[in-house]
Amino acid sequence: MTVHEDQAGLILLVEDNRQIAEMVGEFLERRGYSVDYAADGVSGLHLAVSNSYDVIVLDLMLPGLDGLEVCRKLRKEAKKSTPVLMLTARDTLDDKLVGLEAGADDYLVKPFEVRELEARLRALIRRDRRQVSTEVLTVGDMTLDTATLRLTREGQELTVSPIGLKLLAILMRESPRVVSRRDIEREIWGDTLPDSDTLRSHLYNLRRVIDKPFAQPLLHTIHSAGYRLAELESEVASSTQSA
Repeated sequence: MTVHEDQAGLILLVEDNRQIAEMVGEFLERRGYSVDYAADGVSGLHLAVSNSYDVIVLDLMLPGLDGLEVCRKLRKEAKKSTPVLMLTARDTLDDKLVGLEAGADDYLVKPFEVRELEARLRALIRRDRRQVSTEVLTVGDMTLDTATLRLTREGQELTVSPIGLKLLAILMRESPRVVSRRDIEREIWGDTLPDSDTLRSHLYNLRRVIDKPFAQPLLHTIHSAGYRLAELESEVASSTQSA
């Protein structure tokens, strides 16, 4: 499938609630988007793997395969990095962490305003289409190739979400300087800032991958200032880990 230049983007909507699907689909088409639709997880995964979409809007509770399993298969088996916006009725931090860990880039809690949905879609599309210069970033024993998106630490290849890679690139480019929460959020999401748990959830998942399996942490929370990616003395590092 090809997105014409006059289209805002090509969206895959995977939602089993027909009323919600029609409301979202009709609104997005009026706004210039092209929308493909699937009513179950199996069909949604097939479309997501077979085509190139700008964003996938994925409901959490789906027949066949639920949204979490679709997202996991999309990331780990199909190796697709298409941005995923997950729709969910669950609003706890643990639920959000599970979704982000599965590979979702953002989430929206039902019920929602379609205008907010579109704003989040625009932010994801803008971020994904942004031209990224080819460079190899290194902090300590961790390396990120921005062209291939290959992330390694101590020679071991690591897998993080697309948002996690973007977050790492921001912090690695600024290392060892501290980057404020506001600057990180605006760089990733633009003017459509997420709720207060979103960045914290991504940082939590990022630490699980890049720091927890290794002896020395690289990602540090600097109280009331922001975040820093750097090799720090052990005494200093231990005092900066509470997010």
